[in-house]
Amino acid sequence: MNLETSRARVPCAARRPVNSIHHGIARVDDYAWLRASNWQAVIRDPALLDPEIKAYLEAENAYAQAMLADTEALQANLIAEMKGRIKEDDAGVPAYDGAFAYYTRYLMGGQHPLFCRQPRNGGDERILLDGNALAEPHAYFRIAGFAHSPDHSLVAYAVDTKGSELYTVNVIEADTGTLIDSRIADSNGALEWSADSRHLFYVWTDDEYRPRRLLRHAVGSEAADVLVHDQCDPGCFLGLGATQDRRFLLLSVHDHETAEISLIDAADPGAAPRLVAAREPEHDYAVDHHDGRLIILTNSGGAEDYRIVEAPVAAPGRDHWREIEPHRPGRLILDVVAYKDFLVRLEREDGLPRIVVRRFSDGEEHAIAFAEAAYALGISAGYEYDTPTLRFTYSSMTTPAQVFDYDMSKRTRELRKTQEIPSGHDPSRYVTRRVMAPATDGETVPVSLLFSKETKLDGSARLLLYGYGAYGMTIPAGFSANALSLVDRGFVYAIAHVRGGKDKGYRWYKDGKRAKKMNSFSDFIAAAEFLAAEGYTSPGRIVAHGSSAGGMLMGAVANMAPDLFLGIVAEVPFVDVLTTILDASLPLTPPEWPEWGNPTESEADYRTIAAYSPYDNVRAQTYPRILALAGLTDPRVTYWEPAKWVAKLRALDTGDRLILLRTNMEAGHAGASGRFERLREVALAYAFALKISGAAEPPTPAYEAAANPLTLRGNAARTR
Repeated sequence: MNLETSRARVPCAARRPVNSIHHGIARVDDYAWLRASNWQAVIRDPALLDPEIKAYLEAENAYAQAMLADTEALQANLIAEMKGRIKEDDAGVPAYDGAFAYYTRYLMGGQHPLFCRQPRNGGDERILLDGNALAEPHAYFRIAGFAHSPDHSLVAYAVDTKGSELYTVNVIEADTGTLIDSRIADSNGALEWSADSRHLFYVWTDDEYRPRRLLRHAVGSEAADVLVHDQCDPGCFLGLGATQDRRFLLLSVHDHETAEISLIDAADPGAAPRLVAAREPEHDYAVDHHDGRLIILTNSGGAEDYRIVEAPVAAPGRDHWREIEPHRPGRLILDVVAYKDFLVRLEREDGLPRIVVRRFSDGEEHAIAFAEAAYALGISAGYEYDTPTLRFTYSSMTTPAQVFDYDMSKRTRELRKTQEIPSGHDPSRYVTRRVMAPATDGETVPVSLLFSKETKLDGSARLLLYGYGAYGMTIPAGFSANALSLVDRGFVYAIAHVRGGKDKGYRWYKDGKRAKKMNSFSDFIAAAEFLAAEGYTSPGRIVAHGSSAGGMLMGAVANMAPDLFLGIVAEVPFVDVLTTILDASLPLTPPEWPEWGNPTESEADYRTIAAYSPYDNVRAQTYPRILALAGLTDPRVTYWEPAKWVAKLRALDTGDRLILLRTNMEAGHAGASGRFERLREVALAYAFALKISGAAEPPTPAYEAAANPLTLRGNAARTR
């Protein structure tokens, strides 16, 4: 045992082989016992965890704490400087809705937001919800689904106190804060009001933690809630939303590549939902409403990167769809919002997003221009329909987040807010670049880079390389105040936009899923090798970082190219892929067969997943240093996946390097709640990266700089 692991007793999980056979292929799992037989109950109440499993996880936590004890001062510095970049008494830009303006703000030292409103034209503030006060009795607390009623008299909100993403819904009077209703339990947090402000629609989650039923609740009534829709297919999610004009509520049944949407008349909450277009394999669409017609974003008719069509509300089926914006290969339309006079679309081409505004009256359109080479862009649709104002957010890796109000008629923009960095931020000290790394098959992988101007690009720099690559999700090249803690210590911070996301269009997603999943892993390795070859770093100086499905990426590249990486940080890593996707009882498994394949029914899918599943491919070799982070009440990536992975790594690793597991015993997939508590987990991950790389502290500790006055995881399908 070397110096890395000799200072504390290394936990050793017992090997208790469990044999299984699928498609005639035998498989042995030595650590299956780490999965609690009552895991559903544990997610609701962690105290029910089997004592033996609990003891093992606590031993791992104690070992991780002991092995990182020499970084405690560093972690404190990191927390202080990251906290120093947060404006503690921050406030959001008010969003207007009729006579009121709604916004959130924070108190000095406050972990949770205050939800507030005031008269639109000025007047006294009313605090509708005080997140800090509500959170006081709970180790974990999160508010979701905040929704005020159309007449502004009531507020509904959902709270999770376990990290399990099971929400209890409360309804209060807006003017007095009086609790009116708290009878809704096991919601997924999605809430929508009827137009009469008397009925609340919500999605109920079943015992397998799947959004299963849409129900209508009469506020203040003791009557049983009315079942609007029961989604019996375990392979689909159930979603709830609304059109921008609030004319219709939207009931969606979908997986990651197929959608089916029905309309609920917000003015007639008792009416049955009306289907727009029946489900068809791999047909995805989204709906908005404008003046008696539906505006539909769809990939029908071979429109891989989507097109926009319209149809009468009275006859919404596909036979009546008329194209208003054609498909253009390589131009991926991400979102569409219909206002009274304008149609807005968010799209991406050549890896960069843009906003295009079209006037309904004459079809004239224009794009909102941006100058930087790599940036992140988002639309905030707001509450109002009859408005010329579009709100959007912009940032880059060097530019803190900015909120703009854009006048779509005058084509002028007003900067409403810039993310404040109280400890100081000088963008001119940093460099951001977008480079293209050649992949093994001739493709090029976009990589976004951030580094200090003082960092030498001679191969000597350490580099943190982040990746995800699943579900078509794109990791934006936006501003990360936390990442500056690494960059200021000489790290290059990089994001590899690997296949499996939609960075280069829908094709980029398809080329990183199912039978082509290996492209995600080889892209990440190619990006790391390219950055080393270009002098941004060197092999063995790279720390790889990924979360959830990005944790699968981490596990795969650790198996495939262990010598390339100095270390791996894997947060809530989806690493036991084959076991999970074989188990239809787990929350996300049936809806994700289109993403990964169905190894239960298909031998080809079984062999594909078995070829890359990180847990199944751990073998006798020297692994990079690894830090795995888990959440006990996580329903997306269950705690036993990283626990089993670490146990197997320890058993087979030939290098005796540092391999750590830390499980948050009071949180789930999103980690600790509260804006400052979350910094502890970020600091732990960064301290690990800094420890193994031997990076020096900056000349001026950031917590000192923070005190210097001279010097800011809609209701889509759930993913891992």
